[in-house]
Amino acid sequence: MPTFTFEAMNNQGQAIKDEIEANSTEDAIAKIRAQGFFPTNVKEKGGRRKAAKGGAGKKKAGFTIGGVSNAQLTQFTRQLSTLQDAGLPIVRSLKILEGQLKPGALKNILGVVAEDVEGGSTFSEALAKHPKAFDKLYVNMIKAGEAGGVLDTILERLADFREKAQRLKKRIMGAMIYPAAVVTIAGTILTGIMIFIIPKFETMFREMNVELPGITQGLIAFSSFLQNQWYMLPLFPAAAFAIFKIIGMNKMGRYGMDWAKLRLPVFGTIINKSMISRFCRTLATLIASGVPILEALNIVRETTGNSVLTSAITRIHDSVREGESIAAPLKQSKVCDDMVVNMVDVGEETGELDKMLTKISDNYDEEVDTLVEGMVSLIEPIMIIFMGLAVGGIVIALFLPLIKLMGSIGSG
Repeated sequence: MPTFTFEAMNNQGQAIKDEIEANSTEDAIAKIRAQGFFPTNVKEKGGRRKAAKGGAGKKKAGFTIGGVSNAQLTQFTRQLSTLQDAGLPIVRSLKILEGQLKPGALKNILGVVAEDVEGGSTFSEALAKHPKAFDKLYVNMIKAGEAGGVLDTILERLADFREKAQRLKKRIMGAMIYPAAVVTIAGTILTGIMIFIIPKFETMFREMNVELPGITQGLIAFSSFLQNQWYMLPLFPAAAFAIFKIIGMNKMGRYGMDWAKLRLPVFGTIINKSMISRFCRTLATLIASGVPILEALNIVRETTGNSVLTSAITRIHDSVREGESIAAPLKQSKVCDDMVVNMVDVGEETGELDKMLTKISDNYDEEVDTLVEGMVSLIEPIMIIFMGLAVGGIVIALFLPLIKLMGSIGSG
């Protein structure tokens, strides 16, 4: 009877590595589950993999410019889900998708992944060798699908997850196009005034020997800076970027910046709700896929992108490990409102935590859409007011010396 090596999680979320005798992989999985473990990786013990790694014809990923975009990976996941649902072998599916792709990073990676799987590696192990294309969340969900024999279902959930995340990102980016265009046009007009109009007034004031008010002197000095030291302008955003990078390298500094982002007017609310939505949807997808809660929290913690939420998830993980609930430490963290905490609490009590988390994510996605639309409608009048103040300030600065000159001529 063949021997299988396996990796699994026990009820406490601890990793287990052992061997078991079984007639097939499916039989091994059934025996492991009968022991009360959740298998995450099962493979037959033997020299098959070693021989495959030593093959002379092993394909390597070639050099390509650029990486794998989110859109590419989402489309690949959806197509692979469809092929798996149709019952095609995984290697055949990968080769079909590789053949359809244009030359690039993903095409090269799929070729290597297909060879690795053909040589004895599991699909998740082959993907894990390419972390720049397939992150930990992606690999662990595939691993859960392989262990449970439901890879097609997991791929479908993963595709749905990525498509929803991509749609939300597109809506936010699309909503920001108009404000960005307005800011660019307004900046171009004001720069043109500073470079071409202000110098003419400066020459006129100098010829008239007029004493200039402080506001006019400041305007002329700024105009002179733009004309003569314009090349220094990129240094300001570059310096700001460098400062933020240096602060972000420190754990406390990064936490402080992430905390400050969540306190920004309007933008902070959007960032917070987007962050909670991503957290809930990711955790729901992992739980629904059969990943143990502690392992799921570990994966989510590494994909949040915000140290405030990361710290909260760490406390949640420790609480669950001690046999407590998710809702209590989530409430203490104060990263989300009471509605989210109550829905999580109900989900834990009813055993439908994944469904509750999905509902929270859907609700927050709608709220983010509304907030973004409101922000865009608010930006338009703000930009009009800004342009009015800027142009009005320039006019006042230029006409104050003229008014003073006319007054001196009249009194003379």
